[in-house]
Amino acid sequence: MILVVAGPGGVGKGTVVSRLLELDPQLWLSRSWTTRPRRPGEPPDAYVFVDRESFLHHRDADGFLEWTEFPGNGHLYGTPRVEPPEGRDVVLEIELDGARQVRAAYPDAVVVLVVAPSTEEQESRLRARGDDEASVARRVAVGREEEAAGRGLADHVVVNDDVERAARELAGIVTEHRARR
Repeated sequence: MILVVAGPGGVGKGTVVSRLLELDPQLWLSRSWTTRPRRPGEPPDAYVFVDRESFLHHRDADGFLEWTEFPGNGHLYGTPRVEPPEGRDVVLEIELDGARQVRAAYPDAVVVLVVAPSTEEQESRLRARGDDEASVARRVAVGREEEAAGRGLADHVVVNDDVERAARELAGIVTEHRARR
């Protein structure tokens, strides 16, 4: 199974996915590549951080399952083509454009849109991770568009109002889709 967890910046996708991985050891997270700099306090393995030239070289070698240039910051993001360990399902924590690409290539992928409980909460989370006010405004504006489009693409929508609750809801979605296979 391919589980795509998508959503606007600042909704807490990474936090919810981290907790989901603790709840379900059968899941394997594919690490995305990005050209953006690492945020203060962000773990070095949150992404594979590369320069633009390295990213484009990998893209041109057909090394990505999906990739996008995010309009909110101009940085590149992509999911490398990888094979999960035997017996594990893949989790992709990606932007909405990437989710569209994965759905086109893998129509049976399970797409979950994660959203913040409010715009104010999303703004607060973006500020807490170090985004400046201009970036917060851009991310929220782009996020509104992403959320509207994502609701049409997603199989499920999870509101991240509480990390534990949201992760358990996501784990339930995984269990439900495994049972269907």
